[in-house]
This record gives sequence, structure tokens and C-alpha cells, in this order.
Amino acid sequence: MKLNSFAMTSENQKIRSRHFDHIDLRVPNLAVARPFYAALLPALGFSEDVSNGQWFQLEAENQGAFFGITESARHVPNENRIAFWVETIGEVNHLTEIIRKAGAQNIEGPGYDEGPGYYAVFFEDPCGNRLEICHREPKSR
Repeated sequence: MKLNSFAMTSENQKIRSRHFDHIDLRVPNLAVARPFYAALLPALGFSEDVSNGQWFQLEAENQGAFFGITESARHVPNENRIAFWVETIGEVNHLTEIIRKAGAQNIEGPGYDEGPGYYAVFFEDPCGNRLEICHREPKSR
């Protein structure tokens, strides 16, 4: 079935162009991870707390996208990395201060990585999950 074979509503077009809905992250100890993400996620635009007793979840206002964290006692961090894009290098620098104060571990950067035009900070949450905040300049054509 071709997508163009039917009329899509403007809301469906927004969802289709978004390509991101949510992150469902596991941590071995929610009580350890929660304060860290309570400091980081609102600074990234996830400000609506819809948590319950089983998970910590913040949604992006008026977008539907969310970041959820669930405790899984057997979870072991691995080499996967979640990267957040921000609009400016200044935002990378500002968020680096937030993660430092919130207890990020193994912080690398911020600085240019992977060549010119890619500015990032790499770090781990208090449970060892790998994250990144980056700004990537648009490619010139």
C-alpha cells in the first residue's frame, strides 16, 4: 500500500515526520536514577511528569514523545547509547553543567568529535547507561 494512496491528516503527517515516539530505558535501581533524570529531562523539553509507582516518565509538552525509566533489577548497562540533539553548542555546554551537578559519570567533553561540525558531550547516568548530548551542523550540499 502506498502512503500517497490516501489522504493523510495534518496530525498524521506530523507524526510521520517526527520519527521518534519514546525511549523506554531500564535501570537496576529507579531510586538512584530518578534524581538524575529529573534534572536532565526537563532541560531537554520533557517536562510533563506522568509517572506512576512502577516507572518514572516525562513527556515532551504537546508532542506526545516521552522518556520512560523502569526498574529492572537484572539490567546491566551495555554499549548502546542514547543521543539527544540540541540546536546550539551553547546548549551542549549548558546541559553539560546540568549533568555534572546531577551526578553523571565518565563525562567526556564537551568538544568536537567525529570531525568538524559535531560538538558533543558523552556521559553515563548513575546506573551506567550511556548517553550523549550533541549539536550537529547541517551538511553543506
